Amino acid sequence: MLGGVLAAYASAIDPDEPLRGLTVGEFPDPEPPPDWITVQVRAATLNHHDLWSLKGVGLPAERLPMVLGCDAAGLDPDGNEVLVHAVISSPDWRGEPTLDPRRSLLSEVHHGTLAQRVAVPAGNVVPKPAGLGFEEAACLPTTWLTAFKMLHVNASVTPGDTVLVQGAGGGVASAALQIGAATGCRMWAVSRSDERRRRALELGADAVFEPGQRLPERVDAVLETVGAATWSHSLASLRPGGTLVISGATSGDAPELAELTRIFFHQLRVVGSTMGNLQQLRSLVQMVEQTGVRPMIDRVLPLSRAAEGLAALQNGEVFGKVVLTP
Repeated sequence: MLGGVLAAYASAIDPDEPLRGLTVGEFPDPEPPPDWITVQVRAATLNHHDLWSLKGVGLPAERLPMVLGCDAAGLDPDGNEVLVHAVISSPDWRGEPTLDPRRSLLSEVHHGTLAQRVAVPAGNVVPKPAGLGFEEAACLPTTWLTAFKMLHVNASVTPGDTVLVQGAGGGVASAALQIGAATGCRMWAVSRSDERRRRALELGADAVFEPGQRLPERVDAVLETVGAATWSHSLASLRPGGTLVISGATSGDAPELAELTRIFFHQLRVVGSTMGNLQQLRSLVQMVEQTGVRPMIDRVLPLSRAAEGLAALQNGEVFGKVVLTP
């Protein structure tokens, strides 16, 4: 493939049939600007962000074609094994990167990681945990970082706290179950699937419930990625003063009831959470090394079969992460 790389990229936008806009084929080799480097990708994972991009959410047609993918593990120009952090701050921003109103993720303004090589800011790589292979390590910078920040930054849980995770089986939800269990929390999980509830127990959940099921007691925190379908159950499950952390809304962002009376009367905290910063990624890596917890991988596919992996993600057939290997 002279002068190019194999990549999975958005070549068109289709809000109704997003996979129609996916192309897997030769793409120009990345040309890093000053203070950027090129990383040889050894593994990358799929995220719902990729499907949203193919629908045109955060990716207007004028930016096409755009290589998809937010996270990767690979080799830097010196041959060091590294993780790629996807948050790109604007050049003049000096505060918390995820609060930069002009921030972006790889695959929104700059080409993403679903390729044999990706260009990233030199400061956006951290050493890969030595005990993890590239496929497991690639799960950390987006999904696992999001779950880690939800639990240990925005929910501020401590060992012994009870945490309810909605939508068990999704990438962030399964990561949160593993991280919470590894760090001493009592983890409860909700899923509409018997199989997913069973697998949540295998990941470390202490108890599992059906959607809307009354819990034996109220919890300290709820991690919410489902959105409208589980919103009322999440708020009703919190103890007074408890915290709901939301990082996604796969079922929609307009619940039938806002539950404002419940929120103010019980003094609940509702906290939005997006990705994580570079220091939080380093903390996550340290936690993984110290506890020995390992990401749950649903399947590993070659990059050439990216459409198959995205279809599985779109159809809700995934438990854990889908990893692509270039």
